[in-house]
Amino acid sequence: MPIKIPNELPATKVLNDENIFVITETRALTQDIRPLQILIVNLMPTKIITETQLARVLGNTPLQVEMELLMMSTHKSKNTSEEHMLAFYKTFDEVRHRKFDGMVITGAPVEHMHFTEVEYWDELCEIMEWSKTHVTSTFHICWAAQAALFYHYGIDKRRLDKKLFGVFPHYVEHKGSILFRGFDDTFMVPHSRHTTVAREDIEAVEELKILAASEEAGVYAVATDRGRQIFITGHSEYDADTLEREYLRDKSAGLPIEMPVNYYPDNDDTKPPLVSWRSGANLLYSNWLNYFVYQTTPYDITTIS
Repeated sequence: MPIKIPNELPATKVLNDENIFVITETRALTQDIRPLQILIVNLMPTKIITETQLARVLGNTPLQVEMELLMMSTHKSKNTSEEHMLAFYKTFDEVRHRKFDGMVITGAPVEHMHFTEVEYWDELCEIMEWSKTHVTSTFHICWAAQAALFYHYGIDKRRLDKKLFGVFPHYVEHKGSILFRGFDDTFMVPHSRHTTVAREDIEAVEELKILAASEEAGVYAVATDRGRQIFITGHSEYDADTLEREYLRDKSAGLPIEMPVNYYPDNDDTKPPLVSWRSGANLLYSNWLNYFVYQTTPYDITTIS
């Protein structure tokens, strides 16, 4: 089944070229199906790239998904045109009266700041509080996972000695987790961050369960009971060249940056990156949509509580 996105969203052409089933708003009007309503809180500066990445993984399931994009009204995007934002994004005030089957909150390049110093922190806190009663399951990515753990449970992030940068092997720690149903014993995930959350801080909170982790990258997936809140510290949705673009940007600017781990064949950055995480990414989002959204959310979306 397809993902429903606005007719003129740039992701439409990209995904069609990749043979990913996309349905535009016009065609969706002819179908008598109740699609899953998924709200994307896009905090990334590269909005269009992130929209496409998430539409790709959310659209690769048997479920019909309707994607709604949300921007922060307390922050003006510097890297995406105002025309694009006005055409495809809504503010929280425009959707706060609605309920959603699922919500994804993306990462953000603000980890050098404490959460409370972030320009849109108060607005994000309002959205995270609202999610408790208006969203069946919320999926937090990277910085958003750290921010949500801090907001909901008071778990603060910790600074790493050096940037965690590359693609790392992970393992499923909670064998009964349906979020990781069908995963291999080892699966790969990209990471790009300077901060982390400590295992002991998470284990001290009774409501939280660690689902998957990595020897090098630390805790990867955490969830509350029944998966109402899910926290993912990596970037399974990344494109093949996302880490490369970041690496070459910093390298050309003369900034201190090491080659991404487990990314280039033979650690030769003149060769195309080796993608080792795509199947795990598709399975992760498929399991989330199926088991924590579709199988849980009521048919009458207004009864979500």
